[in-house]
Amino acid sequence: MKIDDISAFVAVVRNQSVSAAAEALGLTQSAITRRVQNLEHALGVELLDRSVKPPKPSAVGRQVFDQCGKVLQEVDHLRAMVQADHAPTGVFRIGVIQTIGDVVLLDTLQKLNRTFKDLHTEVSSGWGSQLVERVANAEIDAAVALFPATKVLPDGLTGRALGRIELVVVAKKDAMPKRSYKLRDIYGTGFVLNPDGCGFRAGLARALAEQGLSFKINLETFGTDLQLGLAASGIGLGLMPRPIFERSRHRSHLDIVNVSDFKPVLDIWLVQPQQPGPVQHAIDFFAQAVQHAFAESPLKIVAR
Repeated sequence: MKIDDISAFVAVVRNQSVSAAAEALGLTQSAITRRVQNLEHALGVELLDRSVKPPKPSAVGRQVFDQCGKVLQEVDHLRAMVQADHAPTGVFRIGVIQTIGDVVLLDTLQKLNRTFKDLHTEVSSGWGSQLVERVANAEIDAAVALFPATKVLPDGLTGRALGRIELVVVAKKDAMPKRSYKLRDIYGTGFVLNPDGCGFRAGLARALAEQGLSFKINLETFGTDLQLGLAASGIGLGLMPRPIFERSRHRSHLDIVNVSDFKPVLDIWLVQPQQPGPVQHAIDFFAQAVQHAFAESPLKIVAR
């Protein structure tokens, strides 16, 4: 039995298809198929039921999958033990939500390259929940996202809060001149937000629903700079982490709206496997860079 064959089988089961497993491991579909067949030959059993599309693990295949996960975990432990005192090499796969990436990625990647010359960093973007799932599936080494302090992580993962960050409602300058509003005063104006899946959007939707208020979206689009520009043009209200607003080129054309009954605060989370792996030094370096970048913003995050 080879570790690569075990990894291929685990990837097929986790991703529920050969093509998705090939993409996750950076291999061809034929290579994945060959490796799974090698493992089946070594064990003398069929691990996949190929009579259905996509193939699913057989009864014995499910048992083998559970054991293979433990084998791969022990292999990671062994690598971590040997490499703990050495600078990481190979590939470092980090997932970062766009809101954090807009602030930290450029400078942090340059520092990573200077500090770990034999390390190649690959960055993924997505919603926080998607990135956590990818960490759980061993598709990436760690993720940085924004979650409530009460966030519960899947088994096998650990998280640490790098600080807390305030979300603010913003509007076109002088469009909302009162010193204070409530959600019922502003909800009809409508918002410019990320598409469905965004944690900010979900939190606002819950707050409106709790008061029996409708959720009006004037425009949905990706990109914090674009959203702030649209809000500055009067297209709708924006919802943004305060440090992003403070750094924005649109800041002089926007006002923060004081919404007395909506004061969302989120934690900046670093999520990784419970057992440190061979790129732990790089994970710690990235976490420190995120913490430092937001601590330098006009709004100090609160260390936890």
